[in-house]
Amino acid sequence: MTVKVLLADDQALLRATFRILIDSCPDLEVVGEASNGAEALELARTHHPDVVLMDIRMPGTDGLSGTAEICADPELASTRVLILTTFETEDYVAQALRAGASGFLGKDVTADALLAGIRTVASGEALLSPGATRTLITRFLTSPAPGTYLAPPERLADLTGREREVMALAAEGKSNAEIAELLVVSPLTVRTHIHRAMTKLNARDRAQLVVIAYQTGLVQAGGDNGAPPRHGSSNTPHGFPA
Repeated sequence: MTVKVLLADDQALLRATFRILIDSCPDLEVVGEASNGAEALELARTHHPDVVLMDIRMPGTDGLSGTAEICADPELASTRVLILTTFETEDYVAQALRAGASGFLGKDVTADALLAGIRTVASGEALLSPGATRTLITRFLTSPAPGTYLAPPERLADLTGREREVMALAAEGKSNAEIAELLVVSPLTVRTHIHRAMTKLNARDRAQLVVIAYQTGLVQAGGDNGAPPRHGSSNTPHGFPA
């Protein structure tokens, strides 16, 4: 099954480079190119891509606005946005996650990491690179954006205890395999719990589940989270892998 990719970047040369790289893979295909967020939205509605590779700083409608509009369009519910950014602008990262982005990568990413990132996001998983530390996430996602409010804890009322536990561990950056080892269950069982939590919370993907975990207080700064403490567990995140 071919993953359809839409490129959104105001630099034509960079788009051409990405197109050559992506089209060289038999399972990936570039279906369109946009130079700003407005064009990205228009082309997304035309081509219904699986992934939009979105730059943030573009003239006119920027990538953050474009991401918010794409993620808010019910006809594009299956389209994921992968942001390209730099870690010097941490507030952009938080805004992108709030807008509904499924992940982000630095522009200095390697070719292999970029291709893997596209595949990861297309599969419905979150992609937060190793540079996205707990400090960054808790610094921005536990504080409301101007004019918005944190999600109330009551939003988690429909989750089972195990779903909360798995959600908390996922928000800490643990992979399905690591969660399965901690809870002594299969990775498939973990994946099932993650998807049930996403369904109950109306989360687009794992990245949005992470946002909800922090904003409801299920996961807190300093490692005090909704999952029971376990011997040997680490509070040091390493990104949010597939």
